[in-house]
Amino acid sequence: MHSRALVLFSGGQDSTTCLALALSKYEHVETVAFDYGQRHHVELEARLHVLAQIKAQFPHWAGKMGEDHLLDLSVLGQVSETSLTRDMEFKMEEGGLPNTFVPGRNLLFLTLAAALAYRRDLEVIVTGVCETDFSGYPDCRDDTMKAMQLALSLGMDKRYLIETPLMWIDKAQTWQLAHQLGGQPLVDLIVEHTHTCYLGDRVHRHAWGYGCGECPACVLRARGFVRFVATE
Repeated sequence: MHSRALVLFSGGQDSTTCLALALSKYEHVETVAFDYGQRHHVELEARLHVLAQIKAQFPHWAGKMGEDHLLDLSVLGQVSETSLTRDMEFKMEEGGLPNTFVPGRNLLFLTLAAALAYRRDLEVIVTGVCETDFSGYPDCRDDTMKAMQLALSLGMDKRYLIETPLMWIDKAQTWQLAHQLGGQPLVDLIVEHTHTCYLGDRVHRHAWGYGCGECPACVLRARGFVRFVATE
């Protein structure tokens, strides 16, 4: 039985839901984030507030929360010409992917997470990638995750489990999962403290949280929240 997990935790809705799920399943849970030269550091600041709020509001989880790690991956920003790492307009590229796609991002994230997990003796790596409500990113697909699990396990001679609890659910179901795990307090925490907006907007407050309300991340989050509320 697995008992120790590492959650890729950005401070957004998805990774916060994944953290709550990991805390409900495992005895010891650590978190890791990456500073990869993203346009806005709002999410890196928001994640600290989320961690603090989870510890304060969910004392039965607080005792399971281990060390939080922040890794420097600025080289990724140096080689990426994307709207997440450069001040440019969001648009679709000729190849069919949005220019929010950062090539290699999740592959590097998982590789470094596995190296950290090796040192910290953590068996499970939890990530919030999704193939249902997503922008078509190839490094979020289930096949990619399975391939990475095999490659990392072979390359480090340690059997890793890459857990993707959001892979086959949409944003409305992600809100519902958070409600199942932590009730209305966790939903309220996600609304108030997490950050998903690509533009780093922490000024405009909506029913579903802070954001510009127009970027792809905000649109997905807002639509999911409306569907979630309608089913409650």
